[in-house]
Amino acid sequence: MVRRVAPAAPRGVKAGYVVFDRAAKAVVVQRNPRLTFRSASVVKLLIALDYLQGRVRVPAGDQELLRVMLRSSDDKAATALWKRGGQGSIVRRQAARIGLRDTAPPPAALPGFWGYTALSAADVIAVYRFLLDRAPKRDRELVLGHLRRSTRCGTDGFDQSFGIPSASKRPWAVKQGWSGFGEHPAVPCRAAANAVFRSADLGLGRPVLHTTGLIENERRIVAILTLQPAGAGFGASAARLTAFTTKIEKAAG
Repeated sequence: MVRRVAPAAPRGVKAGYVVFDRAAKAVVVQRNPRLTFRSASVVKLLIALDYLQGRVRVPAGDQELLRVMLRSSDDKAATALWKRGGQGSIVRRQAARIGLRDTAPPPAALPGFWGYTALSAADVIAVYRFLLDRAPKRDRELVLGHLRRSTRCGTDGFDQSFGIPSASKRPWAVKQGWSGFGEHPAVPCRAAANAVFRSADLGLGRPVLHTTGLIENERRIVAILTLQPAGAGFGASAARLTAFTTKIEKAAG
């Protein structure tokens, strides 16, 4: 692979990212791949995989929980499945199953805070590679089928079209993450159509914004995790991450 220059993060932003080319079986560009961040909603990928593991049948009610959790990043659905799966045990099981090196459950004092799971961009890439290459076909198609249909608006009113959906041409499949911007956005999203465990730095006190997923007909896997400046608004952070995503994809060639 041609050696490429890895763009630096915007001023005031802490970032870790990886772009992996499945055809070449190699990383195209990366920076701080093993830097840990609190996961926000990206952990919903592990929640879904854990729920599906070894399960023969998915009841209609749980099908709906998975749909709204993965497509529209619904927190209530995630919390229901998180509690049912044993909370941090979900992370431990899936980290061992997939071979994640930097992923760890939320702090012991905050077991219900699934968004405080620690992960790195390199581990997010490993999760997508597992989904694409090793997961049972039923599980792969269920999870990726929802990610391919990610809605513009999350159920909490945040616009989740930042990063990959705005910087990349379709088709794509994405799982976004955000935390620290309040329970609801100042301007609600309005879509015309919704066509190894260790302690980690979670960046508490600063908002996180992540964009992860598959682009170029699932040839490339992208994971961009960011810790935004303290007090940053969602709109400005989303625009900053989208511009950074465009820069990274251009560097990846």
